[in-house]
Amino acid sequence: MAYEIPVTQARAELADLINRVVYGGERVVVTRHGKPLVALVSASDLERLESGGTEPLIQSVSDVGTSASAPGERRRFGIAAEHRGGAEA
Repeated sequence: MAYEIPVTQARAELADLINRVVYGGERVVVTRHGKPLVALVSASDLERLESGGTEPLIQSVSDVGTSASAPGERRRFGIAAEHRGGAEA
């Protein structure tokens, strides 16, 4: 999960944010008016993104759609779960 910070605060804390990313392994999203503007990621994360290293993530998200519904899902999520199909509660 990424740490979000407004752009005005990010300006004042840039050195600390860089340390959090490099040494703490965090990802920082800089926002303006509550909307994501840019992200600070480590050089190794950037390298993985540029080399197409997102395949395991894409595969794991794809697998979620093929799994059966959990027991009680229809009751918990109501009508939306009924339209999705899956196991009965």
